[in-house]
Amino acid sequence: MDRNILGRLAAAVRDMDSEAVVALVDDALEIGITPAEIIHDGLARGMEEAGVLFEKKEYFIPEILLCADAMQAGLAVLTPHLVHDEGKEGTTIVIGVVEGDIHDIGKNLVKMMLEVAGYQVIDLGRDVPAPAFVEAVRETQARYVCLSTLMSTTMQQMENVIEQLLAEKLPYQLKIMVGGGPVSQAYADRIGASYAENAIGAVKLIRYLQKESGN
Repeated sequence: MDRNILGRLAAAVRDMDSEAVVALVDDALEIGITPAEIIHDGLARGMEEAGVLFEKKEYFIPEILLCADAMQAGLAVLTPHLVHDEGKEGTTIVIGVVEGDIHDIGKNLVKMMLEVAGYQVIDLGRDVPAPAFVEAVRETQARYVCLSTLMSTTMQQMENVIEQLLAEKLPYQLKIMVGGGPVSQAYADRIGASYAENAIGAVKLIRYLQKESGN
């Protein structure tokens, strides 16, 4: 099995080559690499490499957007091939980027990985006001909420969402997870949330919380 294909896939995302990304995702599926591996070790890795270039000021916003387009092209190919784990179809997770932030690449990766793992994900999108999270939880009876932001200036919105959710006094314990570039374990601890560093970590965290709570 040609595992190097994932490295080439990551490079294609980093190099903004959507056509190559689509072809490499097809090839990876053909040789039996799982969608989860393709996302984590190929597509997500490519975006991480692009992020490093952005930090070095070798890439700018237009390049990052093109990388994101290439990643999305790969995700579109993967969608029909996603296999859901059994026994998790009843678990609903609400996810969104908090108000004031329109950066949703990380959120989209987490959503995809959760869907690969078999969860039902209600995606509220980006720039989501706190009341929208509350309404989604009320309507779906979701027991898990994922909040994302890439901007330190909008981290306060995570606290606002949590305060409004807790004010609902739900008849069950709601688990709230936070993540994104400026977010840390220490910050999550301070605002009463759980923390995941990346998309794979988010799946592991929810599985841990499920085991801990029994639902």
